[in-house]
Amino acid sequence: MKRFLLLSLCCITQVVAAQEVLTIEQCRNLAIQNNKEIQMNQQKIKAADYERKAATTKYFPQLSAMGTYMYNGKNIQLVDYSDLTPLMGQVGALLGKLPPAIGAPVGGLIQGVTDKIKHATELDIQNVWAADISLIQPVYMGGKIIAYNQITRYAKALAESMHNTKLKDVIYTTDETYWQVVSLVNKQKLADSYVALLQKMDNNVQLLISEGVATAADGLSVKVKLNEAQMTQTKVENGLSLVRMLLAQLCGLPLESSFTLADENIKELTSTPQRAISTNIEEALANRSELKSLDYALKIYQKKETIIRSEALPSLAIAANYLVTNPNSFNGFKNEFAGMFNVGVILKVPISGWVENSFKKNAARAESYIKQLELEHAQEQIELQVNQSVYKVNEAEKKLNASQSNMRSADENLRYATLGFEEGVIPTINLMQAQTAWMQAHASLIDAQIEAKLTEVYLTKAMGTLGTN
Repeated sequence: MKRFLLLSLCCITQVVAAQEVLTIEQCRNLAIQNNKEIQMNQQKIKAADYERKAATTKYFPQLSAMGTYMYNGKNIQLVDYSDLTPLMGQVGALLGKLPPAIGAPVGGLIQGVTDKIKHATELDIQNVWAADISLIQPVYMGGKIIAYNQITRYAKALAESMHNTKLKDVIYTTDETYWQVVSLVNKQKLADSYVALLQKMDNNVQLLISEGVATAADGLSVKVKLNEAQMTQTKVENGLSLVRMLLAQLCGLPLESSFTLADENIKELTSTPQRAISTNIEEALANRSELKSLDYALKIYQKKETIIRSEALPSLAIAANYLVTNPNSFNGFKNEFAGMFNVGVILKVPISGWVENSFKKNAARAESYIKQLELEHAQEQIELQVNQSVYKVNEAEKKLNASQSNMRSADENLRYATLGFEEGVIPTINLMQAQTAWMQAHASLIDAQIEAKLTEVYLTKAMGTLGTN
């Protein structure tokens, strides 16, 4: 019983999954959520924002601390007492001529003084300690800090612009694949109807052959046409399976997942009405994130020129330090900690290297000019793309209207041919021609309807408004 309930639950789950209906907005959202490049671009935006925040710290004082310890194997002796050895010998000889009661105290006194002098002139540097806290406040760096902060702001804006470009590319690819699935679903329905139509005709022809009304050649002609239709049916089914897998992959769904698209019923698609399409090129240029990216890149290269130029300009900073040492010589030489502070101004004036800097500046100017040309070229291409998209939209509308008219004629032609064949006044070949024309007219209508939808997607992408509605 438990196995039966478990099996029933699995079957219900599969049926519910198979009945899942996805709209084009849901497919877009799923594709955006599961696209790894979009996720990477989001992290790049965060990284650029942290870089921008880090750049602002260059305006404030830079505080640092340093500590050192050094062990020395010898002390420093300020006086070379080996030069005084002969003199000390003469003093000892003179003291030896005095009475012991006088010579001994005087000798001891001289030796004590000598030892104190030796101790006073010996610097104990066996253990040396030093610590320093420094503060540097930039005052003028040739415009380098300001340019660096502007570069980081442009870099963040560039990362956001590239993210928007990738976002629109994902939406565009998803929409294109979505409508391809819709097209193949309806072509599969059309292929199934065409095969069913030919199978019915094959049965009728076989009956006519058995009655002696039709010939075996008529039957073979229908068989050949039926085989071709079945091959076409198989190709459409395989193509639909592959495109469904592609859409599932874009949406982050399992490749074998079963779903239905909300627009699969092509008859419910509203045809694009005839309208006068007018576009504003300036609006398209303002909306296209690719142009924004190139503009930010140009500004970054221009600020790099400023940074290179600043290397040839003087720089000024205020410095303050507090130094602690042990031993110290602030009040004699003592083995104890003592410190002092100092405040000063640091001025750096580059003298050499101006030739190298001029070459670097020219190279940076050339790179900026390259970006300027890329921006102008992209603007020209986008203007051409917008005009081409408008042309394609208008052409798709005309093609859709013509396809609808052809379909109505093909339907009517097939109806008359079928009635004539049933009445025996129209031969088999004429009916098959009518069926083929009907098949082609309906396939052309599907293509025209999908093309009308896709050209609208192309136009919104060219105008930079895709995904903003």
